[in-house]
Amino acid sequence: MQKTSIFFKCLYGFVKGIYYGFYNVKVEGRENLPDCPFIIAANHRTFADPPLLAVTSGCSKFGFVAKEELFKVPVFGWLIRKLGAFPVTRGKGDFSVINESVSRLKEGKRLVIFPEGTRSKTGKVGKGKTGVALIAARAGVPVVPAGIVFKGKLHFRSKVTIKYGKPLMPEELNLSQEPTPHELKTVKGKIMDSIVALAEGEENG
Repeated sequence: MQKTSIFFKCLYGFVKGIYYGFYNVKVEGRENLPDCPFIIAANHRTFADPPLLAVTSGCSKFGFVAKEELFKVPVFGWLIRKLGAFPVTRGKGDFSVINESVSRLKEGKRLVIFPEGTRSKTGKVGKGKTGVALIAARAGVPVVPAGIVFKGKLHFRSKVTIKYGKPLMPEELNLSQEPTPHELKTVKGKIMDSIVALAEGEENG
C-alpha cells in the first residue's frame, strides 16, 4: 500500500475529528477491507458521504469522483481535492474519468465510487451505472460494497452507520479487461444488490 505524507495524515486526523465529533458515527465490517488497492462502491445520501467513507476506512489516500461545481466552493473544494477528489462533468461521457480512476488504483490508491451517480432524496438506493464494473475490470481490483445508513436528514449528533460488506474479488466478478455490455450489466447488478442489502437491510439511527 502506498505511503502517506505527514501533511495528509494531519489533514486526515483533522477531518476525522470533525466528522466523529459532529456525527455519532458507527462502523460495521471494517475487517472486510482488503490490504490492497480496492474500490468502495456505496450508496449516495449527502455531500458528507466521501469524507465519511474516507475517515471510517483507514488512513490511506483515496480517489473519488466529484462533480466539478464542488471544486469551486471555497475551502470545501480545496479540502476534497487534498483528500483525493477529481472532477467530472456530469452529463458527458467522459472516458478520462475511467482512465484516471484506473490509473489511481494502479498507483496503489483506494477509490470511492457512488454507482447511482447522484444523491438519493428518499434514502432508497437508486439504479446504478456500469462505470464501477468497467473500472474494476480494467484495474483488476476487488469491489467492497458499502452502505451509508441514517434516518431523516443529517444534523448535529445524528447516528450514522457505515457498513462495509465482504469484497467482491476479481475472480468472483469474472470480468475481462474489455468486458461486453452484458457482462458489465451483470456485474453492476451484483454490486448494486450488495449495496442495497447493506443500506436497506435493517433500520439504523
